[in-house]
Amino acid sequence: MGLESLELSTLLLLVLAGFAAGWVDAVVGGGGLIQLPALLLVPGISPVQALATNKLGSIFGTATSATTYYRRVRPDLRTALPMAVIALAGSFAGAILAASLPSSVFKPIILAALVAVALFTALKPDVGGITELRHDGRKHYVVACLIGGIIGFYDGLIGPGTGSFLVIALVSAMGYAFLEASAKAKIVNMATNAGALLFFIPHGSIIWGLGLLLGVANMAGGYLGARTAVKQGSKFVRIVFLLVVAALIIKLGSDVWQDNFA
Repeated sequence: MGLESLELSTLLLLVLAGFAAGWVDAVVGGGGLIQLPALLLVPGISPVQALATNKLGSIFGTATSATTYYRRVRPDLRTALPMAVIALAGSFAGAILAASLPSSVFKPIILAALVAVALFTALKPDVGGITELRHDGRKHYVVACLIGGIIGFYDGLIGPGTGSFLVIALVSAMGYAFLEASAKAKIVNMATNAGALLFFIPHGSIIWGLGLLLGVANMAGGYLGARTAVKQGSKFVRIVFLLVVAALIIKLGSDVWQDNFA
């Protein structure tokens, strides 16, 4: 499947979706909510091809936003890098399972988790305003690596909402402010995308032309999104986070209804 076979309107939609996904991903994560459904509109594309191509486009955006955050926020790499390594391994394992297991099995569980996350964030407006670490020493790194492994596995398996889950886990379980959490989440999210690609590239599922086109759009959106988040601060990130989680709840709620009751 080449770009020349697609209509101009479809290409423009994909570029717009890639840019928007890069921006949202850079601020709070959840860009897959925009980009993956757009890919599924491409005629003849399979769900696995869409997931794999989404990962290729996304890694350009997460790499760009991670670099921008690092230059401006200077997140602690002693936490982010071990977390990213574990997340990469988890994502690779999840991608292996994604090739054979329907994601609908997990959607009700993820929906319930997102509702809990939204309520927690909305009812505790002071959470994530400043960094107040909950753990120190070895426990801090153990908790970070557990978060990376679990959410990395989810990213390889399904994907949308990964950045949002990372942000809220870093805020609620570890005590980071939203801005600091977003900076670390981008480094980890870049690793989870890489882990999934380590499986999808030899699997032959990626549509390279589409993936690279989305990558360019993701880079532009990711750069702008990271700069916006740094400029506006944790309060702005929290508001965007709640909007993205609400959109994820609506999307997954609709999927669960269609899968089980329609």
